[in-house]
Formats: sequence, C-alpha cells, structure tokens
Amino acid sequence: MKTSLFHSKAPFTTESGKTLASMELSYCTAGTFLPGKSKVVWVCHALTASADCFDWWPDLMGEGKAIDPQEYFIVCMNIPSSCYGSSGPTSVNPETNAPYYGDFPVFTIRDIVRATILLREHLGIEKIHLLIGGSMGGYQCVEWALMENDKIENLALVATGARESAWGIAIHTSQRLAIETDPTYGEKNSDAGARGLKTARAIGMLTYRNYRAFVNTQTDEDDRIENFRSESYIHYQGEKLVKRFNAYSYWLLTKSMDSHNAARGRGTMEEVLKNINAKTIVIGISSDMLCPVDEQKFLAATIPGAKFVEIDSPFGHDGFLVEGETVGRLVKDFLK
Repeated sequence: MKTSLFHSKAPFTTESGKTLASMELSYCTAGTFLPGKSKVVWVCHALTASADCFDWWPDLMGEGKAIDPQEYFIVCMNIPSSCYGSSGPTSVNPETNAPYYGDFPVFTIRDIVRATILLREHLGIEKIHLLIGGSMGGYQCVEWALMENDKIENLALVATGARESAWGIAIHTSQRLAIETDPTYGEKNSDAGARGLKTARAIGMLTYRNYRAFVNTQTDEDDRIENFRSESYIHYQGEKLVKRFNAYSYWLLTKSMDSHNAARGRGTMEEVLKNINAKTIVIGISSDMLCPVDEQKFLAATIPGAKFVEIDSPFGHDGFLVEGETVGRLVKDFLK
C-alpha cells in the first residue's frame, strides 16, 4: 500500500468544543483510482491498528484476496488521536510548538467520521462501493452510513454494534484507570504511561479472547507452580503493544469508543438505523464476549434488508481478524 499525508488547513472543532487549527490525516491506498469508474473500498480500522490494512487484515486484503487492488481502489485512513501519522497526542501543537500529549482533545466517533469525510472529499471520491470495518472500525462505518447515506453503496459491519455497551465502557474505564495509575502518565514525553498501557492491554486481552480460547492455547502440560504460559502470554502481548503504541493515544481512543451511539440526538435507535440505505451484511463471531452476536443481530434486524451471518469461531472478538479468510469469502459472495 502507498502511504500519503493529507494536511487539512481548515480549523476542526470537535463535539466537545475544542478546536484544532489544522489537522493531518495519514492514509494508505492501493489500486488505481479513476473518478467515476473505480470501485472504491474504504476500510475503517479498529483501536490500535494503522492505515495499512494489508498488514492487519492480510487474509482479506491484497492481491488474490477478496478485496484485491486489481479490482478495487482501496483506502484506509489512520484515525485522529492514533499514533500512526494522523494528528494525535504526539503531534506538535502550533500554539505551543510542543507536542500536545494530554492536551489533545477527545474525538468522538462522529468527529472521526467528519475527519474521514474531509479526506474523501480531498481524494475526489463521490461513491464508496464498499465500506467495511470491524470492532471500532464498524462503529465508524455505522456512523458514516448515517452521515452520508447517499455515498455508501455496500456496507459490511463485522463484530460491532450500534452503540458502545455498558460492558464496553466499563472495560475501557478499567483500562484508563490502569494507565492513570502509572506515575509517569501525564509527563510530557511519548513514553509516559508505558507500564499502565501494558496493564491496559492485559485487561483488553481478556476480552478479545475468552475462557475457552485461553484454556485451549495457554494451558500448561506440566505441574509447574509459576511462570505459566498464560502469564507469559499476557506479558508478551502487553510489551508488544508498548513497543508500537502510545498511552495517550490509547486513553483517548477508548474515550472515542465510549462516545459511540448512532441514535444520540437523532431519535430511537430503531428509527435511526432504518435511515441506512446501503446494502448491508452484518457478521458476528460466535464466541465474541466483547461485542456479542446479539449486537450484530440487532443491527441486521433493524437496518433495512440487512443480512446477518455468524462465524463459528473459538477466537472471541479477535475472530474478526483471525477469521479474515472467512470474512473475505462472505463479503465476496455478498458483493456478487
């Protein structure tokens, strides 16, 4: 994928009333764009992912895969508040000539989608053949399909919901508490809160998988009394994230997820979702405890003409990534 940077020079005011004088949006593209002719696939990423969707959804995206750049023009934008090139806590605040860190504003899901629309307009894309996202990426897709329902032709929502649940908010609050407990969090450097971030990731891992997934893959085969496999796995996953991500970004993006409520200020959820015009497939993962299939069933039952498919997988919420090949087959058949 080709990485590019869009610099929006217009002031951007978030729903909370905070204003950025300008904003940078990092994005990746693959394939050839011919205005009015190309079939555009726009991918919305989840919490800690980048704009390189070929990297984190390799079984779905790429040459010879369901979403092939030989057939589609593929776009994925790194969302604001992240740490992969778009404006975020480590970006320089032009008012102070120093990084924002804790002063970067919270972007709601609607703010993120408004920023994404700025990029769509910049690229001259008038129609999106397929809008697809899983988890937090699905939150963006739901919101976008409402904000620009005349632009989206096909919609694929994977392991996601119409609003953040009380369960999800409680998990994110626990993760932010873990970050805030780190005495270095709040310091003006990019490593601040690293140990807290490791703990936040550990909490997350318990929800991305589930009891059965841990028992099947991390059970020890001997009679040890310490240094267990699941213990090492949790440490490894936390350290791996700390090496590539930022505690300020993680804190902000969990707040973004908490803000997701497609019906906020619009009416009842049933009334609001009926305004989605795109042909829609909703895909759930049978063992997902973070965003259970009941949430996808509700989306499918409420969005006009939507189709629901459940993937039988032991991998929990992570199944939307691990089962990328199955997701790809379902999406490919759906588009036919």
